[in-house]
Amino acid sequence: MIEAAHIRKLDLTRLAPWLRDHVPGADGTITADKFAGGQSNPTYLLYVDGVPCFVLRRKPDGVLLPSAHAVEREYRVTCALNDTAVPVARPLALCEDSAIVGTPFFVMDYAKGRNFWDARLPDLTRVERGAVYDQMNHVLATLHAVDPAAVGLSDYGRPGQYFARQVARWTKQYRATQTQRIDAMDRLIVWLPAHNPDLEACRIVHGDFRNDNMIFASDAPRITAVLDWELSTLGHPLADLAQHVMAWRVPREGYRGLSDADLPALGIPEEADYVQRYAERSGLGVIDPVHWRYALVFAMFRNAAIRQGVYRRALDGNASSETAALHGARAGEIAGLAWRIASGEEDARL
Repeated sequence: MIEAAHIRKLDLTRLAPWLRDHVPGADGTITADKFAGGQSNPTYLLYVDGVPCFVLRRKPDGVLLPSAHAVEREYRVTCALNDTAVPVARPLALCEDSAIVGTPFFVMDYAKGRNFWDARLPDLTRVERGAVYDQMNHVLATLHAVDPAAVGLSDYGRPGQYFARQVARWTKQYRATQTQRIDAMDRLIVWLPAHNPDLEACRIVHGDFRNDNMIFASDAPRITAVLDWELSTLGHPLADLAQHVMAWRVPREGYRGLSDADLPALGIPEEADYVQRYAERSGLGVIDPVHWRYALVFAMFRNAAIRQGVYRRALDGNASSETAALHGARAGEIAGLAWRIASGEEDARL
């Protein structure tokens, strides 16, 4: 989805010469449109003589939290995965000079195809929906099968203690952007360290694996590019799976989720079946219910912290989308759902 107005914040006067020097095929007149959404790193479609050719992702304006919005990491991980079975948009160039467009950015190929914002896939048939979900399941398992060391990413994150470090990180991020007290977040900040199962698997995790962060071929249920690697790191694959499966726990209104959908009628698998299919593909076998509960609670806690950060940037005037202010209320809702699951209501949904 493209926002209607051409972008004024991108300094095309400086960007165009930089592109000519660093990106093959960028020799014509450059124009840019901003993709809708993009709550974190603003993303733009670049045209060369009116033809869409490249995509640019940059850091947002304003004062940023430490380690957040790391487009440099996005560029590195997509470079590493470019020659694997994991589909990514081909990375082309990284610019760490903020003088060009105001913040660091990178440029990648424009991945043509279909992008599904609605998890219910309303424009597809029942059979096609099932195929799309099976493809997402397959690609996530494929990503987690990649050996980080084999693709030069052994230092992309610290090995071991993934959940402990992530809980500490997102607790710090949440506290830094907190605008009002969310009781459920306070409880989760205590519960998560106390119930950490100390899982040690260490793989490349995407961090926000969902249907709207993928491009599908125009003529087949095949993913041609997984996008938005900002939250990627080395971590436990169950955390990635839980973040992905959150869609089954939240409704359409406000979340674009599936909790209030008739899944059999749509041809979309139930959560338990989807998780089991991933476990079979990834070789995990049967997933321990205690571990799965913890992964879900963690994923929702992190999601709530991210939403709180988006809301705070909206208050500060630095958010990328006009809908960012809505995330404040949803941070509390997601945290409340996480606490219900942590408290034993394992099938809880919004």
